[in-house]
Amino acid sequence: MLKTLASAAAALGLIAAASPALASGGAMHPRSGGFTFEGPFGTFDQGQLQRGYKVYREVCAACHSMNLMHFRNLGDPTGPFYDAHYKNPNDNPIVKALAAEIQVPDIDSETGEPIRRDATPADRFPNPYPNATAAAGANGGAAPPDLSVMAKARHGGADYIYSLLTGYRAAPAGLQIRDGQHYNPWMAGDMSPFWTGDHDHVPPGGFIAMPPPLQDGQVTYDDGTTASVDQMSKDVAAFIAWSSDPHATARKQTGLGVMIFLILFAGLTYASYRRIWKGVAH
Repeated sequence: MLKTLASAAAALGLIAAASPALASGGAMHPRSGGFTFEGPFGTFDQGQLQRGYKVYREVCAACHSMNLMHFRNLGDPTGPFYDAHYKNPNDNPIVKALAAEIQVPDIDSETGEPIRRDATPADRFPNPYPNATAAAGANGGAAPPDLSVMAKARHGGADYIYSLLTGYRAAPAGLQIRDGQHYNPWMAGDMSPFWTGDHDHVPPGGFIAMPPPLQDGQVTYDDGTTASVDQMSKDVAAFIAWSSDPHATARKQTGLGVMIFLILFAGLTYASYRRIWKGVAH
């Protein structure tokens, strides 16, 4: 028993000793974007998803792929361009028009030669690079990650993406940073090897190869919304969150129905129990 208590005390001592180091490093906790889809009753804002798609298409798509997304997904229920009049998203005229704006590679059925044609709703979002090696070579050795499920792949989801896009800061004095890298307090990393200041106060965050991708007024929103860096960051983060989990709203609605059923079932079960065993000593 004494050995167990001693071991526990030693473990707590190690945790306490490590706490200052952990507190002085690592990424900052993501800021809240105030998204409408958060919480058990949250739903996606279709207007925000439309703006987010525009930011992705005009800015992010130059470097980042979304290999799991097809143009027809834009017309799915809860999607940015869903229209109840078109149950089949392949028939949605807006989706058709958006797809036709993009050229995709194909093979000529008669000659077998490679060609480029207008995309259709059945096509995937095009990849900006032919392969990962080309992507890395065009970006200083760091291939831009695919964004299809980025909100699921990072702790904090949409809040993380929003915080990262708006979080670029000048490197603190004493932080050694190489050319082609940028300091961001919300980027995961450990600054200890590059910090020449007080090692008990290592700056949070890490280095990221992507320069700040957004500038005020970089896109023109069709609904007249002011395209500030903060607004564009929220919109594209919401779009990536939707692409990462397009069935989130349906799942929440199903879960609510299941909870209501379980509550009613529990009430009926208890009432039956009281009736069956009424007046019986047990």
